[in-house]
Amino acid sequence: AEHALWGATLRSPHPRARIVRLDVTPAWQIDGVETVITAQDVPGQPTYGLIIADQPVFAAVGGDVLYAGQPIAAVAADHPETCRRALEAIIVEYEVLEPLTDPERAIDPATPPIHPDGNVFRHQRVITGDPDAQGVVSVEGTYEIGMQDQAFLGLEAALALPDPGGTGVELYVATQWLHEDRKQIAACLGVPEERVRLTLGGVGGAFGGREDISLQVHCCLLALATGRPIKMQYGREESFLGHIHRHPASIWLRHHATRDGIIRRIEARLVFDGGAYASTSSAVLINGITHIQGPCRCTSATVDGWAVRTNNPPCGAMRGFGVVQACFAHESQMDKLAAAVNLSPVEVRLRNAMRTGDTLITGQVVDSVAPVERC
Repeated sequence: AEHALWGATLRSPHPRARIVRLDVTPAWQIDGVETVITAQDVPGQPTYGLIIADQPVFAAVGGDVLYAGQPIAAVAADHPETCRRALEAIIVEYEVLEPLTDPERAIDPATPPIHPDGNVFRHQRVITGDPDAQGVVSVEGTYEIGMQDQAFLGLEAALALPDPGGTGVELYVATQWLHEDRKQIAACLGVPEERVRLTLGGVGGAFGGREDISLQVHCCLLALATGRPIKMQYGREESFLGHIHRHPASIWLRHHATRDGIIRRIEARLVFDGGAYASTSSAVLINGITHIQGPCRCTSATVDGWAVRTNNPPCGAMRGFGVVQACFAHESQMDKLAAAVNLSPVEVRLRNAMRTGDTLITGQVVDSVAPVERC
């Protein structure tokens, strides 16, 4: 695009801190810098988010950064190298605070909230069947699942073209959800949705990592601020900071079974670390707890699940969306059960295999189950 500029984002190096002072004057003084924008330059809604708009476009002076990598400001300049120098020139004075990194502490009501919405995104229980159902055999374990990144090969990139007079913007971007992006971008720009036009620049790899907004709002704001086309793209390191990840989880699970290996009851406690902002954590949690039984029949269960806010990187959608974590736990348990009742891992699964017409622990009748035994 003719007269195009490059855009770049300044990010916090701290997982938790208060911004005491922000001085962008030194960046303005660099030749080739066309604009520098901060929280006070967001004309519309100051926050965005997929389900709950709790994530600031930029952290503001007097406000808190809640994860290492949180955006503070953005610049537009004639060259990526000029952008880099401009970001380095911006002065940010932080009051560094103690980060909340342990999800168990986030559950504890005595822990002070790190965000006005509190430290728990969602707490959900599933209770069904006879709470006293026992088997002669019981196996249990605690399973720790680490954070993962989608790590798509095509990194985040976008081109924003402002309308004459700054009345709207056209954005070329790789994304999973054009209409969700558009809704959030328009709200932050303070313009009607029809003034924001998105063209899909190919979905590219995504695996959940392009459901949430990354550089879209920053790119559009810079285009409207300069009246010129803006190109933004992340390198690999910034990509890790700029999009959500798979939730780390800690899952405790106990199976009660008969001597023949038939499951009588499941008890579970799942804790999903959602990181600093909500994203889709509440939905991911529900998937985890409703799938904790796996493809096995079970009539009695007590399941407790939390999705919590910490000062770790924000987490959201990644392939399997909460079920992968549950799957790691329930399949590990089935192997433990097989050993305890002296059956092969395949045989114990066959004996408990779900069939069409069975009821899940949520009460849902499964009328289209996969042929578990054949699988």
